[in-house]
Amino acid sequence: MSYTPRLKKEYNERIVNNLKDTFSYKSVMQVPKLEKIVLSRGVGGAVADKKLIDHAVDELTLITGQKAISTLSKKDVATFKLRKGMPIGAKVTLRAERMYEFLDRLVTTALPRVRDFQGVKSTGFDGRGNYTLGITEQIIFPEIDIDKVNRINGMDITFVTSAKTDQEAKSLLTELGIPFKKN
Repeated sequence: MSYTPRLKKEYNERIVNNLKDTFSYKSVMQVPKLEKIVLSRGVGGAVADKKLIDHAVDELTLITGQKAISTLSKKDVATFKLRKGMPIGAKVTLRAERMYEFLDRLVTTALPRVRDFQGVKSTGFDGRGNYTLGITEQIIFPEIDIDKVNRINGMDITFVTSAKTDQEAKSLLTELGIPFKKN
């Protein structure tokens, strides 16, 4: 018997039918689904201190349970003393079971730990059904030990869906448990 994450099971059993009825799709295959979640973090101070990249990679690896990679600059920017090929950030892409597990932890434990939390803004959609959420502090995740944090940094979390419109994507993400602010 194989393990199925709670949110994936809920998606297959309940959410697909709800979205199919709401948007009157003809086939179950038309119902949008979450394809991947990308966590990325820019580390501006990495130009001066290379160890900051290692810390960022380690923290993203701790948060997601999957090895993060460092991202490299594509251009030379003289004003920032940046050379092409220098590490300037970290990212990790989650799919399948790890994606659903991370989303479950984000919604149930991490987001409620944000100070004065009233929900996430619904302005982060890109017009093609993808949603990006900015987190200001990495310490909202229970995997991060506050005593070992050398610098509080934020990160971007991008939810890539197969939805064609932002309205379909918002309905999908709401069904998956992401708490959007009430207008």
